[in-house]
Amino acid sequence: MRCCNKDKIEKTFFIETWGCQMNEEDSEKLSGMLKKMGYIRTESKINADLIILNTCCVRENAELKVYGHLGALKKMKRENPNLIIALCGCMMQQKHMAENIIKKFPFVDIIFGTHNAYKFPQYLNTVRQENSSVVEIQDRETGIVEGIPIDRESTVKAFVTIMYGCNNFCTYCIVPYVRGRERSRNPVNIEDEIKDLVSKGYKEITLLGQNVNSYGKDLVPKVKFSQLLRRINGIEGLDRIRFMTSHPKDLTEDVIDAVLECDKVCEQIHLPVQSGSNNILKRMNRNYSKEQYLELIYKIRKKIPEAAITTDIMVGFPGESEEDFEETLNLAKEVEYDSAFTFIYSRRKGTPADKLEEQVPENIKHERFNRLVEVVNESSAKKNKVYEGKIEEILVEGLSKNNSAKLMGRTRTGKLVNFQGDVDSIGRLVKVRISKAHSFSLSGKQI
Repeated sequence: MRCCNKDKIEKTFFIETWGCQMNEEDSEKLSGMLKKMGYIRTESKINADLIILNTCCVRENAELKVYGHLGALKKMKRENPNLIIALCGCMMQQKHMAENIIKKFPFVDIIFGTHNAYKFPQYLNTVRQENSSVVEIQDRETGIVEGIPIDRESTVKAFVTIMYGCNNFCTYCIVPYVRGRERSRNPVNIEDEIKDLVSKGYKEITLLGQNVNSYGKDLVPKVKFSQLLRRINGIEGLDRIRFMTSHPKDLTEDVIDAVLECDKVCEQIHLPVQSGSNNILKRMNRNYSKEQYLELIYKIRKKIPEAAITTDIMVGFPGESEEDFEETLNLAKEVEYDSAFTFIYSRRKGTPADKLEEQVPENIKHERFNRLVEVVNESSAKKNKVYEGKIEEILVEGLSKNNSAKLMGRTRTGKLVNFQGDVDSIGRLVKVRISKAHSFSLSGKQI
């Protein structure tokens, strides 16, 4: 605690976040609520009065990290009994997880899930005033709560969630069980949030959803995702629109047309394939074939030749044979992705895939993973090479993380660019001549 005067004591908080962009936005909301309560954010656990671990459960490694952090926090709690420790996020939403945490780590003060995060100020006040712990996990999703304050990480670009939950039930995925069924936000509320961001100087927004192509199916009257894109495209003062994630079975031609025709929608489409084998895709319950996926890629490339296409690919799903994996490699070579998030399959309790036989040995998973990464990196380098000598429009996000003497930003296609430029350009669109392409980024100079 730090005293700013005799009458006021400032409370500080620290948040550690694992997982996807949805988790990151959840942490921004927790931070927003805490700042409204008078708390000040700190980047050091040592000086914090409140420590929040916002967890992920998509992969086992994320859970192991949480356990490791809790072990370290035990000593801190012993040395400072007034320290409040809170656990939240997807991991907490799993069946029996909260009970297991309390048994192993009884010093944790607050445990809550994804469906009731908006109640966090209430839980915190209970702990502070009554000196008792709070454990509250809602098994089912509730309606969408609007108006939660958000403490944005950036002053240039922002995430805007357009829907929550997922109805797809891929056999490997825990998300539908911890995030609930699909619920779409009212388009007016989405527009109002974006207009407010624009009034504060934000230039780029990324629309978030587990499957943005399903947006609006639950609304009355229904609203198509392509219609939402066109509505947002009309907001004055906004420069760029991105979105993720798209599911191949739901990406329709009208969305591709919207990307083509809307001047603010960036030419970047993230389209997870997961596997190039129809056998594995069926076992994953992805509801599309390799041929249907490649037809989508063809349509995108035909209508938007300059579009960057990125993906997610999983290696080592139960039953994956060498032939299945070779089909994935061949698909990656054929599509030539701009980049890809590559993963080794991780068993998740509560998912159908966890019960499947023919689990692939770990050594084979890692060997295949390395081969896949080599193919993906090669195509990424090839795609980046095309930018050398070109002049690109860059939204300047801030100082480069690798070299504070340079600035960093992204092209419309999502390419990271580190460049020499004017620091006053942060938050603006500038022209940059690309001088050098690297495997994962570009270098250049502002003109």
